[in-house]
Amino acid sequence: MPVKNRFAELLPEITAWRRDFHENPELLYEVHRTAGRVAELLREFGCDEVTTGVGRTGVVGVIKGRTNNSGRVIGLRADMDALPIHEQTGAPHASKVPGKMHACGHDGHTAMLLGAAKYLAETRNFDGTAVVIFQPAEEGGGGGLAMVQDGLVDRWKIDEFYGMHNMPGLPVGSFAIKPGPMMAAADQFDITVTGKGGHAAKPHDCIDTTLTAAQIIVALQSVVSRNIDPLKNAVISVCVVSTDSTAHNVIPQVVTLKGTARSLDAGVRDQLEEGITRVATHVAAAMGATAVVDYQRGYPVTMNDDQATQWAAEVARAIAGDIKTDMEPMMGGEDFSYMLNERPGAYIWVGNGDTAMVHHPAYDFNDEAIPAGASWYAGMVEARLPAA
Repeated sequence: MPVKNRFAELLPEITAWRRDFHENPELLYEVHRTAGRVAELLREFGCDEVTTGVGRTGVVGVIKGRTNNSGRVIGLRADMDALPIHEQTGAPHASKVPGKMHACGHDGHTAMLLGAAKYLAETRNFDGTAVVIFQPAEEGGGGGLAMVQDGLVDRWKIDEFYGMHNMPGLPVGSFAIKPGPMMAAADQFDITVTGKGGHAAKPHDCIDTTLTAAQIIVALQSVVSRNIDPLKNAVISVCVVSTDSTAHNVIPQVVTLKGTARSLDAGVRDQLEEGITRVATHVAAAMGATAVVDYQRGYPVTMNDDQATQWAAEVARAIAGDIKTDMEPMMGGEDFSYMLNERPGAYIWVGNGDTAMVHHPAYDFNDEAIPAGASWYAGMVEARLPAA
């Protein structure tokens, strides 16, 4: 099952879809144009069912195989939303919307899955049902959870889920995958430090919130280095320090810290929440201040099922030859995890070549990866639902 010839034929058409999505990026759940175009194309392909508004603005297409003796259903997922970034690619198909761009390749994911849907609707050389899932709001909006809560699994009786993301730095059209944790749980926290504001020349009359916040930032790193098993993965990053004062000579009454905590293990996730709360409150108390921690759990760990990973790797290997199966997990978050929490499945990387990294203003999805990615999506259906 090498790259399918049909996708070489479809490459100009799929590329045109991709570049149209790229020129017209939309954020979070406000993907109305993108979702509308996706639904329109799925209907043109002859999908047996097209449902919009799933998880607010998601789209689901159903393609039935020539036979359904297996009674099984395979779900294929792509994300549709863009990022609030000013594009700097200089590409002819660059974003037409100031301050918004497809800086993570979701335009490519959507186009590849559309290509796979067109092929599957044409051939139907499988025994069962393929469900193509176009999800909004992956970039921090929890669109995967919204679709699950809207009945995605039970309404379409999905047995397995498969998803894909492009990866700069991997050769174009190559693949990488691993069993177990693939991407991290992505939590965030807000720490509000309250002291006693006053004149910077009289710190003895104040409780210095800036100094307290600085001590908390440094001390939080001890949670990872001294509380977490060194053989396990964890990250704490404080990314925002803010006050309501801009004066050089004012000790502020309140300082706010914002950050993220990442983990690949449920127990470590619990340790991070407890440790951040404990350290922040006690360091503040030692300085005579108070700290209130608001810890918010985000996307769970993206966990590849062992057997599904083998199946996904076999399909990728048939397309690309040798693939990378010993990759390290990444500490970024991915809300495909909500679907994998419901049913077994796997998430795979497809190479984007020597390009800027995702979430960078110079990033662009590499259209040369389309045939391999579309072949993998379609190949997962044909491999898991072999024709009778």
